[in-house]
Amino acid sequence: MQERKQGRRSAEAAEQTKCDILHAAADMFAEQGFERVSLRNISDKAGVSHSLIRHHFGSKEQIWQAISDGMDDFMQRYIAAILEYLPESYTSAQRVYHFLSYMSAFTLVHPRPIQFIADAVRQDDDALLRYFLRSKDEFSAAFSSLFDEYNRDNPEKPVDMWEMKWQMLQTVHAATSLRPMMAETWPECEGDHDKLLLKHWSLYNRIIAIQLDISADEMIKVDSLDSLLFDVPCHV
Repeated sequence: MQERKQGRRSAEAAEQTKCDILHAAADMFAEQGFERVSLRNISDKAGVSHSLIRHHFGSKEQIWQAISDGMDDFMQRYIAAILEYLPESYTSAQRVYHFLSYMSAFTLVHPRPIQFIADAVRQDDDALLRYFLRSKDEFSAAFSSLFDEYNRDNPEKPVDMWEMKWQMLQTVHAATSLRPMMAETWPECEGDHDKLLLKHWSLYNRIIAIQLDISADEMIKVDSLDSLLFDVPCHV
């Protein structure tokens, strides 16, 4: 019995160590980019030995892939949570509008996925980008029915799912890559990043509301983007 308990504690400790390594590496990859981060950097930040990292993951690429896998799993569960929340009483336009509003709020507050995509695009070798995008068809299948339903209901004003996704990616990436410019645009919020993100999201929110003929009364109005986030456990 004692041996089983010790074995269980050892396994739990190993999983916690792996989790600590992934958290440290994810922060560094997002902030500095894949090329500028070394296994030694990760071991220093995680507070573990270089050899232990190699024992658990083998290489920097495998750590990056493990983080990408974790993001993939989380985002699929997050999308599912949004879709489950959307009331059946909503029109198809309202459902698409709310889905995009919730997704954009999450990616603005938690920009790590868009930072990973942007960094993968910058690599000379497209292996990271291909790995990150390997499940794009599975992702699109999860919410494509929203856009199909909207287009059936609004044949006179159809929307393209991929164009709207691209529009959202541009919006989110701008908040990360051009962050200082937000304070130039909304100087009254300078020094308060949360308020700047809310202003940035509100601009996007108005644009998609116009595209989908969402009235001013139907538009989402919040004082904080945190109120638009869903409680989905994150494993990385």
